[in-house]
Amino acid sequence: MIIRTRADARVGIIGNPSDGFFGKTIAATIANFHASVTLWESPTLRILPHPVHDPAEFASLEALRETAIQNGYYGGMRLIFAACKRFSQHCAARGHVLPDRCFTIAYDTDIPRQVGLAGSSAIVTAAVNALMRFYAVPEEVLPRTQRPNLVLDVEMQELAIAAGLQDRVVQTYGGCVHMDFDRALMDRRGHGEYTPLDPSLLPLMYLAWDSHPSDSGRIHSDVRTRFLRGDQQVIDAMQALAQLTDQGLAALNAGRYTDMGRLMSAGFDIRRSVYGDAAIGDRNLAMVAAARQLGFSASFPGSGGAVVGVVPEGSSIADLAPECERIGYQLEEIRWAAACPASPNAAHAADGADAGRSIS
Repeated sequence: MIIRTRADARVGIIGNPSDGFFGKTIAATIANFHASVTLWESPTLRILPHPVHDPAEFASLEALRETAIQNGYYGGMRLIFAACKRFSQHCAARGHVLPDRCFTIAYDTDIPRQVGLAGSSAIVTAAVNALMRFYAVPEEVLPRTQRPNLVLDVEMQELAIAAGLQDRVVQTYGGCVHMDFDRALMDRRGHGEYTPLDPSLLPLMYLAWDSHPSDSGRIHSDVRTRFLRGDQQVIDAMQALAQLTDQGLAALNAGRYTDMGRLMSAGFDIRRSVYGDAAIGDRNLAMVAAARQLGFSASFPGSGGAVVGVVPEGSSIADLAPECERIGYQLEEIRWAAACPASPNAAHAADGADAGRSIS
């Protein structure tokens, strides 16, 4: 039996990054890019390196240098390794004994790297889903509400990757999700209130991403430290982003897409006031400014390196193409992804050896 699972890239639509600060967000998965995991039983447990993202052989020193510039130093093997470890720990802590079976696991991804589209969490989410199916782990051992916490622990606790829950929630649920990370909720039950929304509520939106990005994780560091110190500017900003999310939900439900675009741009401005221009980056600022000058809203879908916004009535995505080319960004129309099954095992039962949203 070959198990194949998939997790789509995501865009934060409004409210991010308040998910890491007890705020509220709306995010959605997109069909433009995804990560996939393939797993099958084998005599020993093997994690296969990706030929592009986990290279160990290069044609020359220059080729090594270019690979490091484009892809960084870390591929997906460490994510798979850490996901397997944390998954095993979780099952043991819940008193669930896993069968004595080994497997070979491999991954693939086309999510652009280092532009804040949740590429790392997509690999981990797909891996956790594959492990649940392989070992037939029941939903009560690892409920959907808790699965994002495990994925976050893989990245933050095991690998020290700066992150919040938003990405892991929306990639676990799929589709479009409203998330409330109220502190009292989080303290009482360990997870927020996650409400799936109909993706058909979402307007036509564009995604532009940097062809030459930097590591997005660095953008989080200083603000989190300030938040933990009780910095009032950061606290007020995160509360303001949560309030924008409430307004954004009302705008989506009413089909007021012009208002939605305005709120998204306001969210970016709040973010900029807290993080500062140095953290946002000159190229990102140039892309945001260019989009707004043409009448498009513009915000970050993640931690930096990409820009997202509503396409205004009477305009087309093609209107942005010359500016994207000038600044060095790639451009696509967003295609919204469907929601995921509640349980990886439910998908397996319904669709046989391959999950309902698996790759071929």
